[in-house]
Amino acid sequence: MPFSAPIDAWTGMPAARFGLYLHFPYCLAKCPYCDFAVAVARQVPEERYAHAVLKELDARLAATPELRKRTLESIFLGGGTPSLWHPKWVALVLEGIASRLPVAPGAEVSLEANPELADAERFAGFQAAGVNRLSLGVQSFQPETLKALGRAHDAQGAEAAFRMARRAGFEVVSMDFIYGVHGQTREQVEADARRAVALEPEHLSTYALTLEREVLAEDTPLAKRLARGEVALPQDEEVVAMAATLREVYAAHGLSRYEISNHARAGYSSRHNALYWTGGEYLALGVGASGMLHTPSPHRYVNLRSTEAYLKAVEQGTLPEASREALGPEELFEERLAMGLRLRSGVDWEAVCTAYGQDPEPRRAEVARLVEHGLAELRGARLVLTETGADLHSAICARLI
Repeated sequence: MPFSAPIDAWTGMPAARFGLYLHFPYCLAKCPYCDFAVAVARQVPEERYAHAVLKELDARLAATPELRKRTLESIFLGGGTPSLWHPKWVALVLEGIASRLPVAPGAEVSLEANPELADAERFAGFQAAGVNRLSLGVQSFQPETLKALGRAHDAQGAEAAFRMARRAGFEVVSMDFIYGVHGQTREQVEADARRAVALEPEHLSTYALTLEREVLAEDTPLAKRLARGEVALPQDEEVVAMAATLREVYAAHGLSRYEISNHARAGYSSRHNALYWTGGEYLALGVGASGMLHTPSPHRYVNLRSTEAYLKAVEQGTLPEASREALGPEELFEERLAMGLRLRSGVDWEAVCTAYGQDPEPRRAEVARLVEHGLAELRGARLVLTETGADLHSAICARLI
């Protein structure tokens, strides 16, 4: 059951053009590598938070009434741990969203779930609420890696969660994994990949562990340990080899790499994530959530990261924003080109230049060099990074931008 979405002309990707991201910040514990807006709570204010995000949506629609005419093509409930939210409150929120904005038939509605909280009845409740795509945060099947990442579940629990999702009726299940972890070996990465594909998921996301302070939203305990020399990550060459190994395993089982960190069976790429990679617009609700809209003019906003500050602002009837940034043609160009080059279908780089008023001529020689050195290919109008080029994505984008 692939989800419906328009095809982005510059990349050829099926991608939502207007979506909604809802951040649920609560967790039972915070993972040492996590830089997301997270609040550790044993007693989660589930009902209060459900009403708060809908009140924020009302405030945003009141501030920008034109959005009421836009049709949502994807909704993503991320976190934090959204599977801590009782299905009745998820249902209330999804019904509230649909009563305020049109939702396209066949829209992708995703929810992130923690394997240790797996419950077949709860999963069935999420599906009844309108969720049609479940994303399990497995990260690894290896006990050593799970311990290093501060995860509480084990391999058996992760597999049980996947099977519960199937029994609950989810036809589309994704799993997230992390590689490049301290103490992790290439053999363990391969074992994770083989165990994952044996479950026959529709989608797999696999990310290299990132601890560089300049790219984190906040300093994390694991980043601090790395800075103090208490842990050492695998060498870059080994991390690249790990990535190549898991790609081979995934591809051999019908999961093609369609984005640097994402693999899917034919037709099952994430419509919501593709929205980010193809310059779509998205409302964002909840603690620490970041949205990007072109109405009334292009801008990005980030919500308050404190749960109490967020709830107080929303309940007082004000927008809970920590910051708002105007986006000019140059910023939009840089993001559109860099995100498009993450896709294995590539991006029509000259069309992107033209659309945002950037001259393609000074970049033509650099594109030719990338092709000459085997880092990229030109497939018609699209510039496509090779497997080697994809491993150097950031450096390549810096040269083109």
